[in-house]
Amino acid sequence: MAARDFFKRLGPGIVTGAADDDPSGIGTYTSVGAAAGYGFLWSALWLLPLAFAVQEASARLALVTGKGLAALIKARLPRWVLVVAVLLVAVANTVNIAADLAIMSAALGLLVPIDQWIGVVMFALLLAATEIAIPYHRYARVLRWLTISILAYVAVLFVAKVDWAHVATATLLPHFDFSRISFELLLALAGTTISPYLFFWQAAEEVEERKNLRTRRVRLSNLEAMRGDVFSGMFTGVFIMFAIMATAAATLNAQGITNVATAADAALALKPIAGEFAGLLFLLGILGVGMLSIPVLAGSTAYAVAETFGWRESLELKPRQAKAFYGVIVASMLIALGLNLIGIAPVHFLILAAVFNGLAAPILMAIVWYLARDKNLLGKWASPVWSQVLLGVATLAMASLPVFWWLAG
Repeated sequence: MAARDFFKRLGPGIVTGAADDDPSGIGTYTSVGAAAGYGFLWSALWLLPLAFAVQEASARLALVTGKGLAALIKARLPRWVLVVAVLLVAVANTVNIAADLAIMSAALGLLVPIDQWIGVVMFALLLAATEIAIPYHRYARVLRWLTISILAYVAVLFVAKVDWAHVATATLLPHFDFSRISFELLLALAGTTISPYLFFWQAAEEVEERKNLRTRRVRLSNLEAMRGDVFSGMFTGVFIMFAIMATAAATLNAQGITNVATAADAALALKPIAGEFAGLLFLLGILGVGMLSIPVLAGSTAYAVAETFGWRESLELKPRQAKAFYGVIVASMLIALGLNLIGIAPVHFLILAAVFNGLAAPILMAIVWYLARDKNLLGKWASPVWSQVLLGVATLAMASLPVFWWLAG
């Protein structure tokens, strides 16, 4: 793989990784670290290869065929499969957007005396307007710098009193008590890390990337560059997850704060490094990843729906060139706004979004697994055995979690 190919593609990978650590993700990881201490750090080592497998397969499908996931499902599978897949991703994304808007507004409330619903409306309108008015590649280029603030969670690990021996043991020697609450926390972690919207977003971005190829012919170097990009993004996302859980364990859990009920509770995890500015640092991180990930969520829904109906679709097109595509984005934002206005607490939204993602993901993963191994579709670029096995294990693991959670009750 040429080094220049790899580094040219680092940008999309980092954006995807940052979008995986969206506001609802930060809230979920903080809640798990506060509730279970270091008890779930081991999940990072297991979730990384599983998340990589599904993202790599999604990217492979789009890079080789030049089509998004919904378009491929439409062409290769029965109509009802397409309807189920698009409905799942649309509902999961909308709930996720609602959760992100809620935590962004709650974070803003730490610094400005503003009603929760006003913040939600403000962010929904602002994000809808910017996604429609500004080409995403320009927008993401600026916001990427804001996401650096989430590295504060890494910095806290070198300031707070972290029991590194305990961290190493909890990471390398998994312990699980098979209780209902443990399955719920694991389902939330898995659903937040292996999120359905990332499958569709990764595929859509690869379609855009393919347009930049000088030839229609896909080469091995293109696949290797894609794989490096996907791994860099997933590693970044999972590493931040690990850091947030460890930080919450070393700060909140260590002080006996095991229930993260508000944004203020979550911000306390940054207090060792930011002191009285913990709320500001938390807000900057939440705003950065929120303003980066919500367009990804709404965009992935729009790509899926547009591919289903054969509409023109691209975040690089002007609104007048893709009216229906941008109409889906607006509708998704409005529904998410409506969910917030019915009065569900922001923290409840976090778990709801994570668990819903966990329920939707295995169905979509099974579809990706089926398509990625189809040699009639991908020819010699069909997923190799290692990819099929890894994605198969990931799909079975994700499908089993809701079952075990239900049985444990």
